[in-house]
Amino acid sequence: KKKKKRRRKKEKRKETRPLTNLELTSSIPAWLQGTLLRNGPGMHTVGDSKYNHWFDGLALLHSFSIRDGEVFYRSKYLQSDTYNANIEANRIVVSEFGTMAYPDPCKNIFSKAFSYLSHTIPDFTDNCLINIMKCGEDFYATTETNYIRKIDPQTLETLEKVDYRKYVAVNLATSHPHYDEAGNVLNMGTSIADKGRTKYVMFKIPATAPGSKKKGKNPLKHSEVFCSIPSRSLLSPSYYHSFGVTENYVVFLEQPFKLDILKMATAYMRGVSWASCMTFCKEDKTYIHIIDQKTRKPVPTKFYTDPMVVFHHVNAYEEDGCVLFDVIAYEDNSLYQLFYLANLNKDFEEKSRLTSVPTLRRFAVPLHVDKDAEVGSNLVKVSSTTATALKEKDDHVYCQPEVLYEGLELPRINYAHNGKPYRYIFAAEVQWSPVPTKILKYDVLTKSSLKWSEESCWPAEPLFVPTPGAKDEDDGVILSAIISTDPQKLPFLLILDAKSFTELARASVDVDMHLDLHGLFIPDAGWNAVKQTPAKTQEDENSDHPTGLTAPGLGHGENDFTAGHGGKSL
Repeated sequence: KKKKKRRRKKEKRKETRPLTNLELTSSIPAWLQGTLLRNGPGMHTVGDSKYNHWFDGLALLHSFSIRDGEVFYRSKYLQSDTYNANIEANRIVVSEFGTMAYPDPCKNIFSKAFSYLSHTIPDFTDNCLINIMKCGEDFYATTETNYIRKIDPQTLETLEKVDYRKYVAVNLATSHPHYDEAGNVLNMGTSIADKGRTKYVMFKIPATAPGSKKKGKNPLKHSEVFCSIPSRSLLSPSYYHSFGVTENYVVFLEQPFKLDILKMATAYMRGVSWASCMTFCKEDKTYIHIIDQKTRKPVPTKFYTDPMVVFHHVNAYEEDGCVLFDVIAYEDNSLYQLFYLANLNKDFEEKSRLTSVPTLRRFAVPLHVDKDAEVGSNLVKVSSTTATALKEKDDHVYCQPEVLYEGLELPRINYAHNGKPYRYIFAAEVQWSPVPTKILKYDVLTKSSLKWSEESCWPAEPLFVPTPGAKDEDDGVILSAIISTDPQKLPFLLILDAKSFTELARASVDVDMHLDLHGLFIPDAGWNAVKQTPAKTQEDENSDHPTGLTAPGLGHGENDFTAGHGGKSL
């Protein structure tokens, strides 16, 4: 008890919110006013227990608030039920995808039996560590389970816990929804063995509750199923991380990276993680589903391509009777395997190697197939791509992509061009190692690129913010949180001119900043926002735990920071 009390006392930290403004190297564009909100895994050790996988870490939110040429930083762990249960027990007690947690060994046999039964159809974690979703006037931290957590984007406080299952029958859901111009949300989830069927469910959340203009009404209560697609296998549905949309269609890839439901149901009693129940079936095909948004039904032609693993769709649009869509594709699932913590050591950057490079591939899918076309003929008549769609027997069409670029991940675009013809992709450049070392601007029209890099720097996902009233697609800035692997160099927020890719400014952060996953920029409603001032410090138990990692920049150990230091210590 004394040891535990000393540990708890040590864990208490002074919380400063917000931090005083950060040191800037140059001036920031006057129009840039708002908050860059980011999400990712931040705590990988609780007490004496450790997570197995980097993607399992407890969610850490952090933000850069830009006001009148100044930048303020803050960070806070998501106060999920998972976080609170783990901290209370001082060990990991809630299972994550790559880490199975077990009951107290002192429990009797009846308690153990109940725990095994409850994990047969698991109640997944609410450790929402992947992205941030805007829903109406609210913001939610998201993961890939049925849970999302409402947050305050200014204070980073954790608010309500939301279960998608109250509104839509899904057990899993993506963290990459799409938004239309009205602010309505379109997302996808998997319904496992519901009424004897496993299906992929597309659902829409309205921007506002129908019939009400008052704030505070929950639009989630008015979610509706947009379309459902039966899984090709009842007990082995496809894993997917994102999907694509055009102005009239939805693009969904049913890829041969599969979840084995029977193995997942017995994983707890077998002593293995749910992640071990995922299999890449290299002999299977990747099926391309094109859903008509007007009829809310898939087009009847059966499209497929070679086996691949796609985490991120880039964009999709319609041209000359085809749906063109761009994705970052792998030939296997080696990316996930590399991020087990056993592989994250001091030589991670040099020695970790993917067995396939993430490749930007463009597919072209014909919307109307000529039944009289010869078998083996190319049905794509679009001149802007070399992608093909070859007619086969029995209404099957084999799609072969055009390879646009090798070695990029975490793609972002000017979202005003989402679902429409576009030109520029902003991404992190990676090669055979999964570590991002450069920020890339790729021109899909000219096939040319611009790059930013700096020694000992790992960039996070580059986010594009358009200049107000901009006419050019790349008129704006790129924001990226940069992790330093050099203990003498502080991490920083980088601001690039999106056109020239030259540095406009950087704001250094004197903390052990973590490498995050995804996020968004929340522009201020007006430029005359009230300037933030440092608040009084207060004692808080929302404190750091050692991550147990030695890979620089992958972990994080503080919240709402006072002085610290960026570097290899985590």
